[in-house]
Amino acid sequence: MGLKNEMVNVLIKRKSLNMNDDFGIQKCWTEMTKILTQNADETINYFNECNEDDLYYISEVFEDIAEKLQSEKFINCLRELDKKFPGLEMTKDINIAESYIKY
Repeated sequence: MGLKNEMVNVLIKRKSLNMNDDFGIQKCWTEMTKILTQNADETINYFNECNEDDLYYISEVFEDIAEKLQSEKFINCLRELDKKFPGLEMTKDINIAESYIKY
């Protein structure tokens, strides 16, 4: 199963959870992080095709992804998406994610 299909399944699960379901949310975050840290280039390509709603939920794990990928290219991708979707207000999340990269 490809990255996009795996993410569709996890995002459907995540979006259906009650905001107080900490265990379920954490489980989805772990799954998203695992999927999105297997290949930086695939992840960046996926992010560039993401819609605003999906990106909103994925932004919850930006710092986990950044920490594992250690990719400046990934952070640059996030900055471009921040410009594309200013309503998501991701700048703070991206700055935190960038702090996890060891230059």
